[in-house]
Amino acid sequence: MGMITEDMRRIIDSAMLAFAATVDEDGSPSLSPKSSLVVYDDDHLCFANMASPHTVANLKRNPAIEINVVDVFLRRGYRFKGTAVLMPPGSREFDFVAEPFWAENGRHFPIADIVKIHVTRALPVLSPAYTHTDGITEEALRAAYLRKYGVIPLGP
Repeated sequence: MGMITEDMRRIIDSAMLAFAATVDEDGSPSLSPKSSLVVYDDDHLCFANMASPHTVANLKRNPAIEINVVDVFLRRGYRFKGTAVLMPPGSREFDFVAEPFWAENGRHFPIADIVKIHVTRALPVLSPAYTHTDGITEEALRAAYLRKYGVIPLGP
């Protein structure tokens, strides 16, 4: 069994936005939003390099990366640590990420390459509500945060 569980897949699919942390040239952290994060297989995540020159430059110097993804309505998610490599057009990873992205969003988004992350560590991220509120459930938090953000669910 790999590092990435079914629950992790579900959170990545539902969150629709992740944040990638890389290391700048001076050793400081650099954070960048990513809307194309997908699970590639049980040990790898991928995202499209559409407008990420700084992220890519950082990864070429130092392949260390952390991805954080949190479902804002469930108030939980995961942090994935690993190492990244760039996958060019024509690679299986490129087609795996780019084709569905373009089918949903259109080909006017340029994708230079794909960042493939080998996940070496995955840890949960939980709202304090889960540990400091007696009897709280995921369903109750979801309902509360849907109301807070004024979102009406399309389905169950």
